[in-house]
Amino acid sequence: MASGIFGRSTSGNYRQIPVNEYSDDSSDEGDDFIQQSIKSQQQQLQDQDQGLEMLSQSAMRLNQMSLNIHEELGYQNDMLDNMETDLDKATDNLDMLTLKTKEMIQKAGGKQNFLIILGLTGVVVVLLFLVMYT
Repeated sequence: MASGIFGRSTSGNYRQIPVNEYSDDSSDEGDDFIQQSIKSQQQQLQDQDQGLEMLSQSAMRLNQMSLNIHEELGYQNDMLDNMETDLDKATDNLDMLTLKTKEMIQKAGGKQNFLIILGLTGVVVVLLFLVMYT
């Protein structure tokens, strides 16, 4: 049974040619090119997947950092509000004390009497100094 290049037997019937029986060098080169292209595309996809995974992780870290910053700012705003409230209370107390001091000075005779008392206190201190060192 002799067969020709196209797979025709001498008896006139056609048969299927096995792939290994007939090979074309140019198709082997084409298959190699296709395989290399497929491998190259797969490698590019893997590289892109790795890049996207890294980007995703970075976005998650940024998200967590922003949530932590938001929480910290909330705490600091609360502390500032408390400090402002305390400062307002201290200012009110100081204003009330200043007013009472002014009222007490007025009841005691005003600035004139205060200066007289202050002067007499100075005289007493000087006399005590003289008595001790003479």
